[in-house]
Amino acid sequence: MTVHFVGAGPGAADLITLRAAALVGAADVVLYPGTYLDAAVLSHARDDARLVDTQHLDLDTMVAEMVAATRDGLDVVRLTSGDPSLYSAVAEQSRRLDAAGVAWDVTPGVPAYAAAAALAGRELTVPLVAQSVVLTRTQARSTAMPEGESLAAYAATGATLVLHLAITRTRELMAEVEEFYGSDCPVVVVHRASQPDELLLRGTVADIADLVEEAGLRQAAVILVGRALARDGGESYLYDAARERTTP
Repeated sequence: MTVHFVGAGPGAADLITLRAAALVGAADVVLYPGTYLDAAVLSHARDDARLVDTQHLDLDTMVAEMVAATRDGLDVVRLTSGDPSLYSAVAEQSRRLDAAGVAWDVTPGVPAYAAAAALAGRELTVPLVAQSVVLTRTQARSTAMPEGESLAAYAATGATLVLHLAITRTRELMAEVEEFYGSDCPVVVVHRASQPDELLLRGTVADIADLVEEAGLRQAAVILVGRALARDGGESYLYDAARERTTP
């Protein structure tokens, strides 16, 4: 029996992959993060599947559920919000599964930042403006950031910033990046992209904190910062009409 870590995407039931839907539909036990996932995603599960909301469980309790199920001969899906490669705790869960001798695999999903950019109708990399995207978070009541991974260090590059797990510190973070991006730099905040209560806020480094506080956002939001969000800039050499092309 196998534990399948499955990216559930940003929340909408139709924004998971075909493979993810098939795995959820075949699973005997489905663990899911109720804080971040729209319940509609669970419509892919069988009526007789056991559903376990993990939002109030610690890591060891979650892993114990998975190990016990596999030892009972059951297939398990552990849904993660977005894509499992970002802030999913797959590393520590899989280490424990290895120690218990339980097989596991990973199925990717649509990441939250991609859903946020799609809702905003923005490309995060615009020629001559920004060709890099930094996916990061900040520290508050959370695990310490590694030495050298400061927000100021990333902001100094001018790359498009994607800030996860940071919505409660928006005002403080905008004050930190203003030196590098300017007070008029575009900022987009997306809360629960693709879900029924999704919310899109457009502003600038100067005023986005006011908008976030007025909306009462406390979790499940992504902050995008950068000049690329304005859509101004150059054009791609790849598609330049003047570029020499070989005719097949």
